[in-house]
Amino acid sequence: MKKLLRIFAYLLLTLGVIGFGYAFIKHLPKSRELPSVDEPTNTTVSTNTVAVGTNAAPAGTNPAAVGTNTAGMGTNAASAVATNKAKPPVASAQRANHWGTYFGCFLLAAICLGLLASYDIAHYFVHRAGKLVFDEDLVVENDPEYEEAEKIWANGKFLEAIQLMRDFLAKNPHAQYAALRIAEIYEKNLGNYLAAALEYEEILTKKLHSERWGWAAIHLANLYSGKLNKVPQAEAWLHRIIDEYPKTGAAKKARERLGIPQPVEEPEPEVVASEPEPEPEETPPPPPQSNLPRGFRPKS
Repeated sequence: MKKLLRIFAYLLLTLGVIGFGYAFIKHLPKSRELPSVDEPTNTTVSTNTVAVGTNAAPAGTNPAAVGTNTAGMGTNAASAVATNKAKPPVASAQRANHWGTYFGCFLLAAICLGLLASYDIAHYFVHRAGKLVFDEDLVVENDPEYEEAEKIWANGKFLEAIQLMRDFLAKNPHAQYAALRIAEIYEKNLGNYLAAALEYEEILTKKLHSERWGWAAIHLANLYSGKLNKVPQAEAWLHRIIDEYPKTGAAKKARERLGIPQPVEEPEPEVVASEPEPEPEETPPPPPQSNLPRGFRPKS
């Protein structure tokens, strides 16, 4: 049911982003707006112009009167044009109003879609990371039996999903990601924190890599110190991490939690290459002894 609601939410938000985005672009205000059809035209100028022509037709009329009519025409035309220019275009105001509304709806739909997608992506990678951490072979196979358990979990049947995962784990003892999922369901879906802690303790009895074991113990310690409010048990697990795997990243985190200073790594002594000692000079061998009398030497 949750999966169908999520799919419907994705579909609705995607259509909202596309529809409101298109409407937003369509109703963008333009730099030059043509006068709309509903704007009143200036008929006063043309009427006054006709009136001037009529007054100017008879001969011998008073030129001052004609000038007066002409001046009146100019005054009426100016006032009419000024009045028409002062009225804001109704179509432009409506277009700007729709533009803001569509932009707000588009932004809201895009934010909701992004939050929903980020939540699902984060949940997927956390789930996959848990599998990789607790699987000794670092291989996650799409086993049909395990996938069926995940489908049951997605439908809200948490206890039935746990039983299916236990059956799968009994057949595949190396697939410790299934044990992690059982602990996660107890903790997050059922709110049974004690059962989740017992599941983590069972996981920590398995032969795991030092880093994987250490971080699983960190999670267990967080569970004890948080939801279960059992600080001594949490501290015991943190000390055990430090004692058994002192060189892991989990041990560093445990020392930070306990306030224990990190060990100072002594730098290795630098090996200075010494100059080779000079070889001793060879002494010439002594001359061979001769049996000749003194003063005589052998022939060369």
